[in-house]
Amino acid sequence: MHVDIYSDIACPWCYIGERRFARALAAFPQSDQVEIVFRPYQLDPSLSETPIPLKVRLQDKFGPRLETVLRHTASTAKKEGLDFHFEEALAVNTLTAHRLLWLAAQEYGADVQRTLANRLFEAHFTNGENVADPELLADLAAQVGMAGKRVVAFLASDEGLREVQEEIAQAQRLGIRAVPTFVFDGRVAIQGAQPASAFLQVLEEVHQEATASNLDESTDDACAEGSCAA
Repeated sequence: MHVDIYSDIACPWCYIGERRFARALAAFPQSDQVEIVFRPYQLDPSLSETPIPLKVRLQDKFGPRLETVLRHTASTAKKEGLDFHFEEALAVNTLTAHRLLWLAAQEYGADVQRTLANRLFEAHFTNGENVADPELLADLAAQVGMAGKRVVAFLASDEGLREVQEEIAQAQRLGIRAVPTFVFDGRVAIQGAQPASAFLQVLEEVHQEATASNLDESTDDACAEGSCAA
């Protein structure tokens, strides 16, 4: 089974959704048969690579509701074992981080890419670090086993830029307008940080259909609270 996760490092619900999906996967007996690939999506491609406080950026979007929204999100994350520090988080362009994730998938495989994605989420939401900083990105890449010289040279180039931009455009063509969106075997899509039980149900259903060789070409869409829209 193949699962594409369309997400953005800047999306708190993508981090929460990934953690819930991980719990579902841990309860799925055939988890070793599941390949997970993170696909790029940018909530705000207009952001500069020069960071500003995230709360400043979000003030225009949420206005007086901002503190309530952030408390709710942080509280939900806490229940998943995640520690969000919105007061320290930085708003910054995530395109370079997506390029690094692309490189991880291309040269090291899906497992390394997924580990790197979680390091990036943690850097952004827990540690308040600049996920557009090449030095930080190179350090995180080294932590997951990627070759240092290769990563430094890659980040200093435009390699992977066209491919990542094409994947973002493909997400738009597929009708993805909010993240996280989980696409199972290219057929079944679930949007939002669904409960682990919902992810587990889809994993079981898709596996059963594949086992029975009775694949349905239609796509089911489910939307719920717990996603970030551009």
